[in-house]
This record gives sequence, C-alpha cells and structure tokens, in this order.
Amino acid sequence: MQEILGTLVRGLGFGSLYAMLAVSFVIIYKSSKVISFAQPALMLAGATLVTYLVGPVGFYLAVPMAAVAMAGVGLVVERTTIRPMIGRPVFVVAIITLGLDVVIRVITNIFIGRDVRQVGDPWGLSTVDVLGITVQQRYIAMIVVLIAVVAALFAFFRYSRWGLAMRAASLDQETSLVQGVSVGGVMALSWAMAGGLAAVAGAFVGTGSGVDQATWIIALKALPAIIIGGLDSIEGAVVGGLAVGVVESFVASYQDDFAPWLGNNFALVSPYVLLLIVLLVKPYGLFGTREVERV
Repeated sequence: MQEILGTLVRGLGFGSLYAMLAVSFVIIYKSSKVISFAQPALMLAGATLVTYLVGPVGFYLAVPMAAVAMAGVGLVVERTTIRPMIGRPVFVVAIITLGLDVVIRVITNIFIGRDVRQVGDPWGLSTVDVLGITVQQRYIAMIVVLIAVVAALFAFFRYSRWGLAMRAASLDQETSLVQGVSVGGVMALSWAMAGGLAAVAGAFVGTGSGVDQATWIIALKALPAIIIGGLDSIEGAVVGGLAVGVVESFVASYQDDFAPWLGNNFALVSPYVLLLIVLLVKPYGLFGTREVERV
C-alpha cells in the first residue's frame, strides 16, 4: 500500500509540472484561440536562465526572477510577432509559434552547450515521511507550487480588473471591445503570464536531472493534458496534467508486472493512450466547451 501511495505522490508531482505547462497553453488559447507551440522553448529558456541565476542569488530567488524575465520575453514575442497577425487565419498564427519555438530553442541551446546544466535545487533527492510514506521533497514542492499558482490565478481572474477583462475577452472579443476592454492588452498579458508559468515549470523540471538541449521534449506531455481537460478550461488543464502524471507514474511502476507484452518505455506513450480514451467519451475534453455550429 505504501508503494502505491508513493507512486501516486510521484505522479502528482510530475503531473503538477504538466498542469502548470498546460495552464500556460490554455491562457493563450483562451485569449486568441491559438495553441502556442512556443511554450516548450519558453520552458527551456526559463530553466536555462535559472541555472545561470542560481549561483549568484540562490534557487528561491532565481525561479521568480526567471519567471519575470520569461514573462518579458512572452510580452515581446506577442508585440512583435503575434500582434501583427491579428485577423489572419488561426492556422497561420500557430505555424508562426512553431517558428518561434525553433528560434528560441536555437538561441537557448547556445547558452546550454553540450553539457547538462544543473539547476541546483535545495532538495536534491532528500526525502520526507508523510503519513508513513517516504517521498522526495521536490515532489511535495511541485504540488505546493501548483496549488499556489492555481489559487493565485483563481483570485486574479475573479477579483482583479485585468482578470475580469481576460475572462470577458475569452468569451467574446467584439463585445469586449465595445465595452472598453483592451483586447490587445489582454493578449499581451496572456503571453506574459504563459511565459512566466513556463519558466516556473522549467525550473522544477530541471531539479531532477538538470537541463540539456532535449529538456524541451518534456513540455510535449502538456499537449495531451490540455486536450484531456479541454482546450479552453484552466480547471481542465490542471486535472488533465495531474491525470497524465499519475497514469504515467503507475504505468512506469507496474507495467512490467501486469503487461510486459506492451514493451519497454510504454509509460512514454500512456498519456496519449489516455487522451484517446477520453476523446472517445468526451470529444471536447472533460471540461471543454462544446461547440455547436449551425448550418
């Protein structure tokens, strides 16, 4: 039983990372109806910046500083490449974000080099006993940070002026413009927030095995998470990210015992299997808005 609970906590830890990345995808999608494929590159850039800052200022200052820096990068990206594309087909903008992903990763790889850069997290592989279960402290930190992020976003969208403006723009941009909402400002803020969240997630990704040029691939696991939860649902992104992490953790731990015929490393495929199962039952995701088109 303790082993099962330990596997669950590990899955929730990694799922928290996927959830933060998924939320960054959803925030941009809600403001512009575009899936930003630049998020993996922003995550990698944020994690790399943490590796440079952690020495001079320490981990606890390096992470928020990297988040602010990546928020600035997200803002610049929106202003210079996304804003001029307003009115163009969504597919065109999505392709542009793919190009941004490549450009940002190429630049970031210059600073990474050939070696693995260490984030230098304060926990390492230290463990703590929780209700008789031995878990790594970094998993607990990931879960706590996700809870804090979700709580902050809930308060922001519910009580702040800009949060209410973002909610209004996500529902109807034309009506929001008539009511005096700055849709351009909302889009810029959404990219800034997404960049900051990607950097925080990247920092925690690097606390395990460090940061190298292939670290960005981890962000791809957020794609099934946002589709499972629903492309336009922040709550769904959190649930989808946690579900992906838990399923991946259990498959990695018990697949050899119960289904060895699936082959090695099936855990890497399990999030997409879960995605297919959910879409068969809920085509718009667990919390996604059902779209009805009248012909």
